[in-house]
Amino acid sequence: MTALAIVLGVIVLAVVVVIAWGVGLYNGLVVLRNRFKNAFAQIDVQLRRRYDLIPNLVETAKGYMAHERETLTAVIEARNQAAGAAKALAAAPGDPAAVKAFSAAESGLAGILSRLMVVVERYPELKADKQMARVMEELTSTENRIAFARQAYNDSVTEYNTKRELFPTSIVAGMFNFTPAALLESTDSAAQREAPQVKF
Repeated sequence: MTALAIVLGVIVLAVVVVIAWGVGLYNGLVVLRNRFKNAFAQIDVQLRRRYDLIPNLVETAKGYMAHERETLTAVIEARNQAAGAAKALAAAPGDPAAVKAFSAAESGLAGILSRLMVVVERYPELKADKQMARVMEELTSTENRIAFARQAYNDSVTEYNTKRELFPTSIVAGMFNFTPAALLESTDSAAQREAPQVKF
């Protein structure tokens, strides 16, 4: 009877150790997933700031650029699309489809902002406007913050994806549906990966 009790004790202890180990792996994945979600929340804060600055930019330019209404309208439309894509991604950070839609919308916004900057170059009095200079400075600062926040997000996603792919964590990840998270990468050329240049 004593030998049976020892064997049962060893089996129970082994089961408890395996369960505790599995819980530790699961909790580690949860921590990493929450870390990359938080990292995206930091990007989202800066994106909202940028999206709030763009209408100020357009309003400031509107008085000087009466013949450029099409460009100004395109900027607002691209801003609205990017804001919608960012909101969808904020609801599911790391989701590959949401990341792809967000990247496409951001690429469109960067392109139209670059086009606006080319148009602004034709209006020296607009370039000299203090309000325009202030908005442009804030926009440049925000773009830099977005770049840093994007890097922190990508670092967090890489850490999470690496952890979920390593054995034996991959077993727990598969059992509890820890899906891979997508990095925020531009699908365009290297030149378009740069933040829009908003210098005067």
